[in-house]
Amino acid sequence: TILKLIANGRIWIDTPEGPLLGYGRIELLEKVKLTGSIRQAALAMKMSYRQAWYLIDQMNTRAGSPLVNSKRGGKGGGQATLTETGEKAIMIFKNFNKDFQEFLQERSKKIIL
Repeated sequence: TILKLIANGRIWIDTPEGPLLGYGRIELLEKVKLTGSIRQAALAMKMSYRQAWYLIDQMNTRAGSPLVNSKRGGKGGGQATLTETGEKAIMIFKNFNKDFQEFLQERSKKIIL
């Protein structure tokens, strides 16, 4: 019998200092854009605020220019917005990932055990 195998994989985009973008980080950026809040984005992802803030701080530092601008809360709560660089990062990751998934799909056709 011939067993058809399927290539699978996930991508990360790193800097020399370490990870910059991956599936979870892109989801976090998208949730920040959607909610306008790091806290709300964290809640939506079932992640602690501290973890979300850490990931965003790490991305902002490693990207060389911020992906997210945030203002601390006060009476009305804080606010977070994606920068132009943040929007570009999402687009770059999604385009790269689309190409990667197409590559895996194409290569899978040639993997037969």
